[in-house]
Amino acid sequence: MHLTMLNTKEITPLDIDRIIEMAWEDRTPFEAIFVQFGQTEKQVIDLMRKELKRSSFILWRDRVNSGVSQKHAKKRNPEIERFKCTRQTSISMNKISKR
Repeated sequence: MHLTMLNTKEITPLDIDRIIEMAWEDRTPFEAIFVQFGQTEKQVIDLMRKELKRSSFILWRDRVNSGVSQKHAKKRNPEIERFKCTRQTSISMNKISKR
């Protein structure tokens, strides 16, 4: 069974993998996940709880709440103006462009 996004589009297994990857990235805020996939912070937390092992979920949740992570745009250092690597191509499944 697939979770649904706010716009009622179903999330594919590929979407779930990408959401989990973005959620683990410290510099990717929840707002970026919402823009790309329509998932709220609560929905991302629920997805992580469902998809990860319990110990992995606890590690992730502790990291998000510890202040190390920049998951909340309002709490971010104002010097951080982007949420992706400078070498990352624009939303092409996070692949680094060939040089």
